[in-house]
Amino acid sequence: MKDQTKIIAALLVGAAAGAAIGLLLAPESGSELREDIADYVNDLVEKTKDKAKITGDDLKEYGNTLVDKAKSKFNGVLGNLSDYKDEAEAKFDDAKSYASDSVDRAKSAFKGEADDLNTSVQNA
Repeated sequence: MKDQTKIIAALLVGAAAGAAIGLLLAPESGSELREDIADYVNDLVEKTKDKAKITGDDLKEYGNTLVDKAKSKFNGVLGNLSDYKDEAEAKFDDAKSYASDSVDRAKSAFKGEADDLNTSVQNA
């Protein structure tokens, strides 16, 4: 972008210098020459304003594009984090359920063994 700006500036300066030399060497009266120079300068100012507006619009569009891309990436990251959170919660719930089932089975097995032992003691 900087190279383009330098090129545009160099072209404008070169065009202004060339026009000024051309006007100064042209066989016209002083008032006509001043009028031609004033017209040329006004035209150059208008062209410069137009170029500046176009460049400003381009920069604004580029900035908006960058913001949109950043928002998109950020929302994608948030979505991924939400997915990971949901997956972790599901795995935690599965582990909790498995642990609860294991405890219930152990209780049941222990109770069965205790009942068998109690019956054996009473029958003895």
